[in-house]
Amino acid sequence: MAGAALLLLSAAIAAVCFLPPTTAADQGCASQNLGSSRVFAACTDLPHLSSSLHWTYDRATAALSIAFVAPPAAAEGWVAWAINPTGTGMAGSQALVAFRQADGKMGVKTYNITGYALEESKIAFETSDLAAEYAGGVMRIFGTLKLGMEMTVVSEVWQVGGSVTNGVPDKHAFRTENLESKGKLDLIRGVSSGSGGSVTRERNIHGVLNAVSWGILLPIGAIFARYLKTFHSADPAWFYLHLSCQLTGYIVGVAGWATGLNLGSKSKGVRYTTHRNIGITLFSLATLQVFALFLRPNKDHKYRFYWNIYHHLVGYTVIILGVINVFKGLTILNTAQKWTTAYITVISILGGIALSLEAITWIIVLRRKSRNSTKPYGSNSTVGRHAVQQPLSV
Repeated sequence: MAGAALLLLSAAIAAVCFLPPTTAADQGCASQNLGSSRVFAACTDLPHLSSSLHWTYDRATAALSIAFVAPPAAAEGWVAWAINPTGTGMAGSQALVAFRQADGKMGVKTYNITGYALEESKIAFETSDLAAEYAGGVMRIFGTLKLGMEMTVVSEVWQVGGSVTNGVPDKHAFRTENLESKGKLDLIRGVSSGSGGSVTRERNIHGVLNAVSWGILLPIGAIFARYLKTFHSADPAWFYLHLSCQLTGYIVGVAGWATGLNLGSKSKGVRYTTHRNIGITLFSLATLQVFALFLRPNKDHKYRFYWNIYHHLVGYTVIILGVINVFKGLTILNTAQKWTTAYITVISILGGIALSLEAITWIIVLRRKSRNSTKPYGSNSTVGRHAVQQPLSV
């Protein structure tokens, strides 16, 4: 019962820590003034990057006139809107990108997006009336694209960046808002919908699973193993508590690792190298620990001492790397500072408990040694500091 309550509490804390940030548009598209000469049949507030899209679709000629409005990531940045005729993400997008040109005036260039190294090029659609404005903290792209007659529902992608170097837009940020700025535009029904919800949920699930496992359960299990066994009344309960925490943490951690692999397969070109490498290392070392349990020598075996050293080193390494990777994940998800502070608080509480128990167990062990030292020579006593330092099972 206590173990289940502990798991639920850990999950709740981690879920709160991984709530994604929310960004609302500064104003609804219906209230935006684009000028008396620019009137569109429909508009929608896009779900990410505080952006909106106005458009008119001429079904007879398959001409799509648009006005894309969004604040750039910085004053000298850029904004982009694109149609992807072959997929749903950035790769393959036929983009209109607005930024301040070399002469200081706003302009629009076209890009056939094949990777992060952008090169100005013609796109798959004939364009006309391209123009751009920057006022009131937002950039606006205007233009008309000639689509295929069959393209009545298109995949749209939009993006913002913070800088331009030598006339070339630099890479955008890789926050949740940036990665999920895509959706479907139904030209006949006049409806635009974002399509990043499932990815957001999966990213949050990935974060929750890993925070609960590597970031909370494994440190708690280590505390059980190191300190509770000092109290004779806790034997063998400490071992089962320790084993339950570590095995549960491993199982949940493997699930989190698997969701991370799935996210990677859905995000071609997006790489968080350090976070990924630590995750692979965690999975490998933790798996090694689990299999090492089947090779654990008996307490009186001559190799048990060496097995204990290995078990301690690998176990503490997994815990340290796990906590580090949770913080890496918080940074990648771009959570508000209060959620990072919440996780720091959780880890600080566990650290404070560990320090308190460290002092208490040393006092207990030293008192036992003092009592044993006063016994007559030859009395049967083997109590020592090794009663506190037993192997971790991760």
